[in-house]
Amino acid sequence: MNHAQKTAEIGEIRNRFDRMVSAVFVDFQGLDVATLTKLRSEFRKSGVEYKVVKNTLIRHAIKDKPYAGQLDSTLAGMTGVAWSYEDPSAAAKVVTEFKKTNEKLQIKAGLIEGQVLDKQQVESQLATMPGKQELRARLLATLQAPAQTLLRLLITPSQQLATVLDAKRRKDAGE
Repeated sequence: MNHAQKTAEIGEIRNRFDRMVSAVFVDFQGLDVATLTKLRSEFRKSGVEYKVVKNTLIRHAIKDKPYAGQLDSTLAGMTGVAWSYEDPSAAAKVVTEFKKTNEKLQIKAGLIEGQVLDKQQVESQLATMPGKQELRARLLATLQAPAQTLLRLLITPSQQLATVLDAKRRKDAGE
């Protein structure tokens, strides 16, 4: 890789870190090609971009970021980076779920809004955060609740009237 290619690659990596909402650094040592292909497929389904990147290129790309020094121990050995651009928990959820069947995949660290998370924080906090779709569903349910309550209150008197009239009809019929 010549200097121009390295500069272009560093710029591309920097762009990804600038656009991301969260990132998860993984060690994929020991995984075969078929397993890695399956992992990449799961990332794509979740809208996560995954790439194996040289540690030195990552260091150059994030050198001006406030969290750069905190990732020094993370950037050793084989490193794959999963960038999530919309849903902060998407990458962590994919990795955590994938780890259940492939113990060789290891989380090194996570990154969300400039804050570095260790392995335990990624698994316990980031991976358990509700996703974008789940939050939308919760918001929709919250917004619909007052309307449903109002509708129920409006219908209740007519239901009670119908019950009273039916009881009167049965009484008159001698039932």
